[in-house]
Amino acid sequence: MAACCTPYARSTGRCFSRFARRYRRRFERRGLEPSQRQLVAGLEAAGFAGASLLEIGSGVGYLHQLLLERGAATATGIDLAPAMVEQARDRARARGLEGRTRYLCGDYLALAQEAGAADVTLLDKVVCCYPDVEALVQASLARTRRVYALTYPRDRALVRLAVGAAALALRALGSDFRPYVHDPERIRGWITAAGFTQCWEARTPVWLTQVFARGADA
Repeated sequence: MAACCTPYARSTGRCFSRFARRYRRRFERRGLEPSQRQLVAGLEAAGFAGASLLEIGSGVGYLHQLLLERGAATATGIDLAPAMVEQARDRARARGLEGRTRYLCGDYLALAQEAGAADVTLLDKVVCCYPDVEALVQASLARTRRVYALTYPRDRALVRLAVGAAALALRALGSDFRPYVHDPERIRGWITAAGFTQCWEARTPVWLTQVFARGADA
């Protein structure tokens, strides 16, 4: 069975599709979340002018679209939720970015070859939604030329408690989707083993943001 057709992928897509319009309205009212502002600052430090972007778990698209408006060249967005992809396409058209964006709906592991390589890969709050995080990180690292940036939950007791409560609630509702707190040291180890050097880190009480660069870009 294809990865994009697993019960987990379907449940995750349905879960986040319910919030697509809300996510778009929230950004239009409030702008970036604090952790996303940190992510953009780290990307500005690493450099993304003229770069091709790949955003895994791209949601309604505003993060990579903002980077396009600030100097990136092109962007590919991938999301499990059909409604998220629909909103991202609509927003790209409204911002005059349709010719510089491409959207795919499904599981990145099933779509990695179609998505292709990119200069900069973004995973904003995606690691926490993926059960096989090593497969996700390794597959996306293999197709990243210059900069790898991600935001995911900090490994703290209160964060683990909140994520565990959310998982129990989702189970009670009959959803296969689960949030996760993955080990930051393991994630950092996979990334550095692929030839990247960490060049940025920032935190909020819940989120850890890291940016890694390859070779001379570090």
